[in-house]
Amino acid sequence: MKKILILGAGLSTNILIDYLLKNAVEYDWHITLADINEEVAKQKVNGHERGTAIAFDSEDELKLTSNVSENDVVISMLPAFMHRKIAEKCIEYKKPMLTASYASDEIKELNEKAKQAGIPIYMELGLDPGIDHMSAMKVINRVKEAGDELTSFYSFTGGLVAPEYDNNPWNYKFTWNPRNVVMAGNGVSQFIRNGRYKYIPYHRLFDRVLTRKILQYGDFEVYANRDSLKYRGIYDLKDIPSMYRGTIRRPGFAKAWNVFVRLGMTEDNYTLENSENMTYRQFLNAFLRYEPEVPAEIKLRDYCPNASDPVVMEKLKWLGIFDERKIGLKNATPAQILQKLLEEKWSMDPDDKDMIVMQHEFKYKTNGIEKMIVSAMAVIGKDQTETAMAITVGLPLAIATKLLLIGEIDHNGIVLPTEKEMYEPILDELESFGITFEESEYLVG
Repeated sequence: MKKILILGAGLSTNILIDYLLKNAVEYDWHITLADINEEVAKQKVNGHERGTAIAFDSEDELKLTSNVSENDVVISMLPAFMHRKIAEKCIEYKKPMLTASYASDEIKELNEKAKQAGIPIYMELGLDPGIDHMSAMKVINRVKEAGDELTSFYSFTGGLVAPEYDNNPWNYKFTWNPRNVVMAGNGVSQFIRNGRYKYIPYHRLFDRVLTRKILQYGDFEVYANRDSLKYRGIYDLKDIPSMYRGTIRRPGFAKAWNVFVRLGMTEDNYTLENSENMTYRQFLNAFLRYEPEVPAEIKLRDYCPNASDPVVMEKLKWLGIFDERKIGLKNATPAQILQKLLEEKWSMDPDDKDMIVMQHEFKYKTNGIEKMIVSAMAVIGKDQTETAMAITVGLPLAIATKLLLIGEIDHNGIVLPTEKEMYEPILDELESFGITFEESEYLVG
């Protein structure tokens, strides 16, 4: 019997746990689900004969040691900052580790130690990063194998509310970690276009959007991710003239969100005095010039030209940023206050379904002719448990775990799913779950 340890029972684990338990009898597995909240873990194991739920605190060194050492494979669904500690323990006891999280520089430092221990640490096995890598490499390698030259690669992903549940002026609801949405793009975004390096500072990021139609789901806009350049190395496209990765939203989102960016409401490095007694209107006024006789709505239009757009103003009013309602959050940063307001209005309703949208655009030259391949995917969640986000994060990670345990993949060190040996079987099985890419090809020009 092979023993699988899953650390963390958060929202993205539902599909992962379900897949592993459904296959546990056939492959002779036992799954231990460990979470700081044992009751949550018990609910997700749901009395399955091949599952055990336990209480777990990553700070408990003895328990971490015993759990890692007693299992054959460790899947970490803990927050990213905890992965290094788990990885070091896996290296110590020579246990393979898998996770959906980014391979941070801190994790990459463990590459040689993992190789010496003879174990793989599989990273970036979720949606983005994960399915994006696998689906991109499938096309990239096909183009290369045909002897053609890739000249451009653009890739976009977004977690949105499904169209039939899109019922607010922002055309957006939280389908993932709200803090990540509030802090998105903070920093400098960099990419390359036609051989020219481009940099967009955070305060201008939401001024610079691309527009796209994707599948049958209509119009979208895309803003640049922070670092597109590193993907040249990940995809072995070091000399490609154009590389851009971005995040998908519905049209008009960026123009309205830019008001908060320009005001400084997404800052998270200082706290506001007496924030618990401040109203949202006072919060807004704190960033505007001191003219008590002038309404905040007028001052905001003067300070942020975007707010002069009636559609943008409708979005802001609907959120309640002008309300004389107490915030009730002590020692809060601007970003924390904004997040609290957004969570009140952007949370999914009980019957809502989410949607994942991903699109890749490849330009390549073949026999002197330039062509373009567009590869797009959309997944709609089933309910609030089997969300599109949980499905697309959990399934590739679960499939990779199976492939490892049955001996179909075998690596040492830090590994991303960019090799055929990994991405082909994972993508093939994802298709059986309805996660497919629709391809179209065009002449350029």
